[in-house]
Amino acid sequence: MKIIVVGCGRVGAQLAQVLISEKHSVVVIDKNKDAFKRLGPSFNGQMVEGVGFDKDVLLKAGVEKADALASVTNGDNTNILAALVAKKMFKVPQVVARIYDPLRAEIYRRMGIPTISTTVWGANRIKDILCHPAIYTEMAFGNGEIELVEIEAPPQLDGRAVRDLSITLECSIFCIVRDSIAMIPTLSTPFKKGDKIYMAISPFGKTKLEQMLLL
Repeated sequence: MKIIVVGCGRVGAQLAQVLISEKHSVVVIDKNKDAFKRLGPSFNGQMVEGVGFDKDVLLKAGVEKADALASVTNGDNTNILAALVAKKMFKVPQVVARIYDPLRAEIYRRMGIPTISTTVWGANRIKDILCHPAIYTEMAFGNGEIELVEIEAPPQLDGRAVRDLSITLECSIFCIVRDSIAMIPTLSTPFKKGDKIYMAISPFGKTKLEQMLLL
């Protein structure tokens, strides 16, 4: 894929390096040319100096042939404008904007601009580490109503069935990884100590799940 990353701060530089490592064609835009130093000498993508929502800058970055654009600067306005210009003017198939203000993030999601609210994600992650240390959140959906989480099966789960951890409308197990092999379990599938268990869960289900794990 040809992907444009707007913003070469810590997040943008890391994103660009990960994308390059996965063999994507990457163009990084930043108004400060010194920011490109974060990419390191081994970065073999393209670097374009300028403002990420400027039409001419985007054209120089090859936006007309881009498959995706991620705007991850430190400014909400810049990120939204870059995403809107890419999506509405240049018809870039996939765009995403980093937004700090949770209220604005929701507004733009409803407008069809996918957003990542680092403020909400960070607060929820800290809360989980403090309150639910045994449950690792992989991903959140919507506004966090449902999360994809991972737990490692403790000894007390050994031999118990998937149905014992399933909670209607609150927790649904969809994958178990055992000895590096993934499988889709049935309700009667038994757990084994050390299994990696992946499930979709509501926030209310986390507390219930922890209580069940103590049994």
